[in-house]
Amino acid sequence: MRAARLSVLTFTAVAALTAVTGCTEKGSSGDSDRVIDVTATDSKCEVSKKAFPAGHVELAIENKGSKVTEVYVLFPDDRIVTERENIGPGTKQKVTAEVKAGDYTIACKPGMKGDGIRQEVKATGGTVAKRDPRLDSAVAAYRKYAQEQADATLPLAKTFAAAVRSGDLEAAKKAYAPSRIGWERTEPVAESFGDIDPKVDVRADGLEGGQKWTGWHRLEKSLWQDKKITAEDKTLADQLITDLTDWQNRVGKADITPTSMANGAKELLDEVATGKVTGEEERYSHTDLVDFKANVEGAEKSYELLKPVAEENDAALVTELDKQFAALNTLLDKYRADKTSYDFTSYDKVGDADRKQLSDGVNALAEPLSKLAAAVVTKSS
Repeated sequence: MRAARLSVLTFTAVAALTAVTGCTEKGSSGDSDRVIDVTATDSKCEVSKKAFPAGHVELAIENKGSKVTEVYVLFPDDRIVTERENIGPGTKQKVTAEVKAGDYTIACKPGMKGDGIRQEVKATGGTVAKRDPRLDSAVAAYRKYAQEQADATLPLAKTFAAAVRSGDLEAAKKAYAPSRIGWERTEPVAESFGDIDPKVDVRADGLEGGQKWTGWHRLEKSLWQDKKITAEDKTLADQLITDLTDWQNRVGKADITPTSMANGAKELLDEVATGKVTGEEERYSHTDLVDFKANVEGAEKSYELLKPVAEENDAALVTELDKQFAALNTLLDKYRADKTSYDFTSYDKVGDADRKQLSDGVNALAEPLSKLAAAVVTKSS
């Protein structure tokens, strides 16, 4: 989980807005009623139009401020529809979306903190392109995969919780990382349930005002930094199982679309870049490479399911993605003796040069992966 978020990613695009990272329409800002210029500064979030026709809409974002910013499209209830992070000062980004009629909010988040500077906008009329029927099969397969990951997580999490409850520090440490693999593989789906992710996967620096720290990372701190299990920790272990069971029961109800799968794959790489490569995610246990591998596996699963359509629409992109997934997986294999296990090198033993190599590998994959959603919808656009 990222340290700070406005809300959570949602997959309810079927009902309202299907976000597509990348650019599927040619044209420059200002020459179409479907292009919205978003100018972000340290104190403003200006949009070129407050109303636009439903259908394909392009956000042409420019950061004219001095701080790194993020731009969000939000539903009226503040759930995140789509987002673009890490927009540096003086840089531009584009996000293409397919929207149905409705009310939305565009929010700029200078410094990537706070609730953001907001503008209310409206999509009116219009239609949304029809879906390639092969993508329905991809969605069904991914839904099954997400449920399987949740189902497999519960027994592993229960083993971890049982060790905590028994006060067995070493057994709890051993069970910790394996209990997180299924969650990390499908994290965008997990984050679509906004009341679960903050309970089970938040880090100390991601807490909102007044929020009690619970979940995996709270227990991680006790096990590795405090080196003791308290009575409160045992209660937190029980709460973790309650919350993960809630997640397991709700996965089948998640609204999933082809573009949310593609965007979710990119978000998993963003999770790696902003948390795992930096060592922030597992700052006490240093089991970052386990999460890293699980994130890559989850992204690759979405990609493989969408690949037949993407290859037909953009063969060169698929060739590049195959190459970069293989390269990153090969690089990760350097840090485990058994390629079938999740026994990775402790991340505090990975030097700066090797971390840089891992970061470069993530970036080399993330760039073409950001185009996958556009490749999925190009033919029907």
